[in-house]
Amino acid sequence: MSLMLWLSLLLICVLGAMSPGPSLAVVLRQTVSNGRGHGIVAGCAHALGVGVWAIATVWGLGLLVSQHQLAYQLVSWLGAGYLAWIGYNALRYASSPTLVAETGARESYWKAAGSGALISLLNPKLAVFFTALFAQFVSVEQTLQDQIIMVLTATLVDGIWYSLVAMLFSHAYLLTWLRRHMKRLEQLTGVVLIGLSIRVVAATQ
Repeated sequence: MSLMLWLSLLLICVLGAMSPGPSLAVVLRQTVSNGRGHGIVAGCAHALGVGVWAIATVWGLGLLVSQHQLAYQLVSWLGAGYLAWIGYNALRYASSPTLVAETGARESYWKAAGSGALISLLNPKLAVFFTALFAQFVSVEQTLQDQIIMVLTATLVDGIWYSLVAMLFSHAYLLTWLRRHMKRLEQLTGVVLIGLSIRVVAATQ
């Protein structure tokens, strides 16, 4: 893979990672609720999920999901269910009278990793994204090394981006302000995620 071709791939991956969505909401929630470490863990686990989709696309499995309605719909519904569950929990936490006063980690790193990984693994749009993306870079002469570079680029860009997000929003002043408004943040997160879950279900009808 030439340098110019790789830079094109890098740019598209960066733009894809930076697009707002439920993944950003989950990483932010982990960061604000539990701390920088949890946000980074959630972001890195999300990147591993992205890597799984990238590998599946290279092997042709992503095309199977993106082009077969039943498979796409099944993964979409699982993803919608998970979004609704996270949104419900956010609203439940927001209703707690002690929420604003509480700080520090309340979830394990494993839970943070699980939330990050599942939000990407249960997103079939990643299969569509990578199928469209990799199609521009696949050639007859492509080697295993090229495929590894493509997968690693997508995975590392995603992990680095969400780690930066976690570090930015865990800055002392900003984190203090966010935790002061934790109840409203949880309410907003809950409404957004439940709204996204309804949108996902409606889009697959």
